[in-house]
Amino acid sequence: MKKILSLLFVLMATLSANAQFEEGKTYVGANLTGLDMNISGAEKFRLSAGASGGYFIMDNVLVMANLGIEKNGSDINRNVFSIGAGGRYYFVENGIFLGASANYTHVQKKFNDILPQVEAGYAFFINRSVTIEPAVYFQASFINADRDRFGLKVGIGINLETNKKDGCAFTMEY
Repeated sequence: MKKILSLLFVLMATLSANAQFEEGKTYVGANLTGLDMNISGAEKFRLSAGASGGYFIMDNVLVMANLGIEKNGSDINRNVFSIGAGGRYYFVENGIFLGASANYTHVQKKFNDILPQVEAGYAFFINRSVTIEPAVYFQASFINADRDRFGLKVGIGINLETNKKDGCAFTMEY
């Protein structure tokens, strides 16, 4: 009985995500992290928030832009602002994704850096448009190895369908 219920749950999760990542849809998201690990151990506290927006250029392929702000408790990087671009690939429309991005960061008059990042996560659909997106990520620094980190982040995403008849208007599906 447990096996049958598990199979039904996986089937329902896969079917509910079907056709959500189609070409022409627009994506808007936000994320929060503070559950990461700095490889060097130089930071004591870190909380960051980000916003992203993107467009599905083809089925399952999302191109996106990112903005972020980070607050730290260390002397190395007290406040960090970032802007970047990246993309995601969603596997067989079941919600599992792999992503890569590069973010330009500015740290309070100290230095600027470019941080490439890779991530893997799952887009769990609450309804036809809204997702909860937990992900694990690794971020590296070209300049300072103390800024290398891996961690967990939780986000929320909204998939908007572009109304092609009216040009740039958006509609949400329920």
